[in-house]
Amino acid sequence: MIELTVKSTIDGSQEKNLFFYPPGGKDVPLLVGLHTWSYNRFNEIENMLPRCQKRNWALLLPEFRGPNLQSNPRTTQACASELALQDVIDAVNFVLENYSISADKIFLLGGSGGGHMSLMLSAYAPKLWRAVSSWCPITDLAEWHEQNANYAPHISACCGGKPGTNDEIDKQYKQRSPITHVAKMKDANLFVHHGRFDKSVPYTHTVKLATELEKLKPEKFFFEIFDGGHELHYERAFDWFDILIDEKTSSADKLSK
Repeated sequence: MIELTVKSTIDGSQEKNLFFYPPGGKDVPLLVGLHTWSYNRFNEIENMLPRCQKRNWALLLPEFRGPNLQSNPRTTQACASELALQDVIDAVNFVLENYSISADKIFLLGGSGGGHMSLMLSAYAPKLWRAVSSWCPITDLAEWHEQNANYAPHISACCGGKPGTNDEIDKQYKQRSPITHVAKMKDANLFVHHGRFDKSVPYTHTVKLATELEKLKPEKFFFEIFDGGHELHYERAFDWFDILIDEKTSSADKLSK
């Protein structure tokens, strides 16, 4: 993989991304892989790169302002801020302009913190993605702050304080929570997966999101509560993407067979 530096169209900062382009590739699909809550652009190389190499796909691993941790000096810019969201879009636009990528075959994949970010991006740019595969996502940051004491200090660092501190901080929690953006998310081709026994992010996060989305009668929304924990099943996600490569419309049914 090579490192790409892409200028933010919002604040002009130079943002790091990792990128793989298959040798001799032409008009290839692109997978955008999102790092988890506590890590950076390097943590999904092992899981995603071999699968993209096997398929002759391009792979983009954006940094989007780094981990959502107190130790990150740019914590308030991370965690699905507008800056972080636009960083991903800027990086996608950069590779579209500079490499032969099939613009109608751009896939998005993330789990945990990456699942949270994938949902936010599905609302931020719903028509950009051929499909979004989100696993064990946080959908309500204020609720998760109360549910997980280990992550509460980091959530506070991202949003500027604890929920209920003041109106501005509460606004940050809402703006960075997928549950707030279902009206835009309904236009994406989205599949959300969550383990019934997830001890880090309760599966109710996905159930509540699905309940709100279903009220809007989305045409391409799927979700499942599977027999498992806090995990991302990479082969299952890629299997869905493979199906969509050869189809004009989404087909979640084949995955259950």
